[in-house]
Amino acid sequence: MSESDLVPRRAEELVADALSDTRVVLVNGARQAGKSTLTRLAGARRPDTVLRLLDDPATLQAARDDPTGFVDHPGLMIIDEIQLAAELLRPIKMIVDLDPTPGRFLLTGSSRVLALRTLPDALPGRMEVIELWPFSQGEIHGQPDRFIDAAFQHGPDINHDSTWRRRDYLERAVIGGFPEAVRRNPRRRAAFFDSYLQTLVERDVLQLASIERHGELLKLLALLATRLSGLLVAATVAGQSGIPRTTLVRYLELLQSVFLIKTIPAWSPGPTFRAIGTPKLAFVDTGIACHLLGQDPLRLDEPGGAAGPVLENFVVMELARQLTWSEQRARLFHYRTKDKLEVDAVIETPDGRVIGVEVKAGATVRTEDLAGLRNLAEHLGDKFVAGYVLYTGKQTLPFGPKLRAVPIDALWRLAP
Repeated sequence: MSESDLVPRRAEELVADALSDTRVVLVNGARQAGKSTLTRLAGARRPDTVLRLLDDPATLQAARDDPTGFVDHPGLMIIDEIQLAAELLRPIKMIVDLDPTPGRFLLTGSSRVLALRTLPDALPGRMEVIELWPFSQGEIHGQPDRFIDAAFQHGPDINHDSTWRRRDYLERAVIGGFPEAVRRNPRRRAAFFDSYLQTLVERDVLQLASIERHGELLKLLALLATRLSGLLVAATVAGQSGIPRTTLVRYLELLQSVFLIKTIPAWSPGPTFRAIGTPKLAFVDTGIACHLLGQDPLRLDEPGGAAGPVLENFVVMELARQLTWSEQRARLFHYRTKDKLEVDAVIETPDGRVIGVEVKAGATVRTEDLAGLRNLAEHLGDKFVAGYVLYTGKQTLPFGPKLRAVPIDALWRLAP
């Protein structure tokens, strides 16, 4: 039994809820994140379920030869890797238009381009998209994963003590969240990451675009890892990589489409703010970023290691995961002023309430570490719920009204 079979996923409930009232449900996410296992578990709970695996050449050929007949089934049909046969989308639309019964199709896809371009034209108002990420720390450790809900409910009144050390966090960051990586030892984990990256570039990226020089993409990924948690300025990266800017922008879009990287948009409530609008770069899985950097926990922990940007990426992506299931609807941003005051993560609700999160790799917090959070609080007034410095220390410490230093593992251990 694989690790993904053993670890309950937060998305299981999301899929079940969506199938109860939506005709078509798409589980979208990176390869090897556990989509197939999740959808099979959902299908096992429903009668008359049929599973179609488009990775199988014969099944894929049947889908392409007779798409209408392929999707003709009265119960739930699960189609794995739907991006391999986009011609199935039109007959699916015809079926669910004639019969609006919820829970007819459960699709999986490994390309965000599928969600952004093809599907809205084919299935507007008929489909719900659920993103499945690699494991969160709460899923791995059997913890609540409710920091965002706790923060908006309790503000500065949250309190958490930890037994984790800085080295513990670095070890978790290096492992990442892919089920295969979590269950392997370090040497075998490196082999998985090598194979994963090679397959992703040579197979999935080529399905989206015709690229002649695959090596350029792999070299670009290695360069991007050195800019982890930094501002993503296309002109700068183009200059460093030697890739023309227009080509580079296309490559970045492709790497986002296959869930390797993610951009965190800049936050600003209005034009009078002296804020920078450049997005920040994050890797969806911190384990892959560490692999590209060639740094294990020991190397990360040394002077000159990448502990700072790696732990920031680790925290920001845990927050991104939580936002897919938290009860509090919100969006994730970063904040940086032209005076270089910054906040690593700004989480804003639809009604404009905000929490700020700054990440520190050290076990002590200085008052200057909260400068960006204080600036944010000053501009937002009552809309500012609380600001947190998530650090590798062991206690929750007050730093003035609405500001707290909190151990990083509060991310997955706290609940409202």
